[in-house]
Amino acid sequence: GAHIRTLLLTFFFRQMPEIISRGCLYIAQPPLYKISRGKSEQYVLDDRALEDYLYSEGANEAQLALANGETIAGADLASIIAKARKVREAIDEFPQRFSRDIIVQAALARALHEAPADEAAAQALADLAADRLNMIADEFERGWKGAIDGEGGYVFERELRGVLERHALTRDVLMSGDARRTQEAMKELADIFASPAEWMRKDQRERVTGPNSLLRAARAAGEKGVSIQRYKGLGEMNPNQLWETTLDPAARVLLQVKIKEADDADDIFSKLMGEIVEPRREFIQENALTAELDV
Repeated sequence: GAHIRTLLLTFFFRQMPEIISRGCLYIAQPPLYKISRGKSEQYVLDDRALEDYLYSEGANEAQLALANGETIAGADLASIIAKARKVREAIDEFPQRFSRDIIVQAALARALHEAPADEAAAQALADLAADRLNMIADEFERGWKGAIDGEGGYVFERELRGVLERHALTRDVLMSGDARRTQEAMKELADIFASPAEWMRKDQRERVTGPNSLLRAARAAGEKGVSIQRYKGLGEMNPNQLWETTLDPAARVLLQVKIKEADDADDIFSKLMGEIVEPRREFIQENALTAELDV
């Protein structure tokens, strides 16, 4: 509905701006998903709300058994899952060219910062990160080695079937805001995942080596016995569903339209919906790689 919404917003902005300035224009926020479990149904607004539901359900009756013999469950497990989600969000900010496994294991080794000036200490961190990479790799895909690059960064390499795979975390990368936020988010999880843990829930048993595998296990548990329907448009809902989710004043979610900078709004509407094609083409080319397409 984004295209039609933009058309309507353009109309009101150009032809009836007072409706917006008086705070009388709202956008309905229909749910993106319907979740069914047995005879019960509920609607959730967006991907975030869906994840909240699945992780909450997955953590219910689950336990995380650590290598030191400690078992984590209940609210403590839910807290760890929430922290793992923050780590994932921080890592998602890294450019796609960086291996997520390298970043995660470097952060768990507490190496996602400028390498220490002491070469022995720096090499020890590189070795620990490489050991962790070998720990999560399949038996025939190990062989990771870590080294310092002499400029405050690290290099990780392995050779598979005669092909050398090489990943560099330069000083600039390690000093970036993305690295700082990821290492900070990982701070409370490094001890928990110092060694592999085991996820246990009913008949489900999974080896967990870090935040990503924890989230996979929790989500898989939450999806058991659940049917998820994704709505691509309001036309997929029957009249009763449309009333319950989008039109009922007691239950609906509305987003008020506000214009803080009229000049900026005029520029974006002209760019997206104007008669001159070139600015729109440039906008699409500049933002194509960051767009999330629903296809």
